[in-house]
Amino acid sequence: MALGKRGALSFIQCRLLRELTLPGAHLSAASGLVRIGEAIHVVADDELHLASFTLGATAPGRLLRLFKGQLPIEAEARKAAKPDLEALCALPAFDGHPFGALLALGSASKKQRHRAALLTLDANGSAQGKRRVIDLQPLLAPLRARWLQLNIEGAFLSGGALCLLQRGNDEPRVNACIRFDWPALQPWLRGRGPAPAPLSVSEYELGAIGTVPLGFTDGAALADGGWLFSAAAEDTSDSYTDGPCLGSCIGRVDASGRLRWLRRLALSCKVEGIAAELRGNALDLLMVTDADDRRRPALLLRATVLA
Repeated sequence: MALGKRGALSFIQCRLLRELTLPGAHLSAASGLVRIGEAIHVVADDELHLASFTLGATAPGRLLRLFKGQLPIEAEARKAAKPDLEALCALPAFDGHPFGALLALGSASKKQRHRAALLTLDANGSAQGKRRVIDLQPLLAPLRARWLQLNIEGAFLSGGALCLLQRGNDEPRVNACIRFDWPALQPWLRGRGPAPAPLSVSEYELGAIGTVPLGFTDGAALADGGWLFSAAAEDTSDSYTDGPCLGSCIGRVDASGRLRWLRRLALSCKVEGIAAELRGNALDLLMVTDADDRRRPALLLRATVLA
C-alpha cells in the first residue's frame, strides 16, 4: 500500500499547541510522550533528561535527570554517545510505586542504547527525583534472534501486557508489537527476578508514503482494549542513520490486534510521540515531533479524529 500526496486515505488536520521550550533552551528531538491529566511528559532521543510541561501553558518545561553524565555538543559525537530514548510509558501502581511510574526506554539499536529509567510518580502525576536505571539486555536478548536491527520506538500498557513497538529498518522492514506479561515484568523492573520471555509477537504491514516504507514511532493504549500508533516514512536503511522524512501517519489497532485504519497527517513532519484519549466516537490526540535538527524546537500538536 503506497500512500502518495493524495493517497487512498483521509488526511488528519492538526494544530500547533506550542514549541517545547525549556529555560534558556528547547527540546529538538522529542521521541516519547505520556499525558497524565494536564501533565505532559516527554523524552528526547538526544538528551539525558525527562521534560515535563503543563497542557495549555506556554511556560518553559522543567527537566528531571534520568542518567548521569554529559553528552557532547558536536552532532556526530552526541549521536554516538546518546542513550537514544525513544519510548515513554505510564505504568499503574505496583510495589514501591503507589501512584504509578514512568518507564523511559532506549531504542536498543546500539550497545549504549540498552538503558531504561524507572521514575516514581506522585499523586498529581508528576515525576519525582527517585529513579532506577535498568539494563534492558536481559529483556530484549531473545529478540536478537528475530531482528538483526532491533529498534524499540514505542511502549504502552494494554490488556495486562507491556507492549513494545519494533520499527522495521532493514529489509524486509517488519514492524511488530511485542507483548510482555505485566505481572511477570514487575519484579524484574524492581531488580527482584529474571526478565520474562515475550508473550507474543505480532507483525504489521504499514505500507509506504511514495516509495518510503512507514515505520512505527510510538504507541498509546486505548480504553477499549485497542491501541493507536504513529508511524513515519523516513528514508533510511538502518536503525542509526537519520534520513529525510516524507510524512507521518496515525493508525488504529483494535482489541483483537487487527489494523483498523491508517491516516496520514496533513502537516509534513516526523511525529515521534503520541498520546490518545477515546471520547465517545472521537480520539483526542497529542503528538510531539522530531525535526532531526538541534536548532529547531520540537512541536506539541493536537488533533481530533473519528475513532
